[in-house]
Amino acid sequence: MKKIITSVLVFSFSILSFSFVKAQPKDPVSWTYEAKKKDDKTYDLVITASLPKPWHIYSQNTGDGGPIATSITFNPNPLITKTGKVVETGKLVKTYDQNFKTNVLFYSDKVVFTQTIKLKTAAKTSVAGKVEYMVCNDEMCLPPTKKSFTIKL
Repeated sequence: MKKIITSVLVFSFSILSFSFVKAQPKDPVSWTYEAKKKDDKTYDLVITASLPKPWHIYSQNTGDGGPIATSITFNPNPLITKTGKVVETGKLVKTYDQNFKTNVLFYSDKVVFTQTIKLKTAAKTSVAGKVEYMVCNDEMCLPPTKKSFTIKL
């Protein structure tokens, strides 16, 4: 009898627990990383985010008070020098977001982030770093995510 009561209690608790847990969708963003050689010592590091509908990712230039802006950081590498800032390319949407109570800048479908670098010497190396971003759709936002990457030159 004790086993039956224990089994019923465990089963009831399990059902109750699962009813309160709503499954969070997995990260919808697909990332690719590549280096495009421009000349002997100059490369474009190309980082591409692809998203299915209805998801969108925020620009690096989304202001304070809104969602987490996308940021790309590169680990120090004594063999390279960054030229300029990370440039983003895609169909930029600017809109007032009622949830955040501010203007937001975002991309749907695809956005390409490009950083130009120069090698100090003709040595083989790689560039490592991380991208931090947040994605939303019309119903929800996922927590900010960080992804590490390495790009061989």
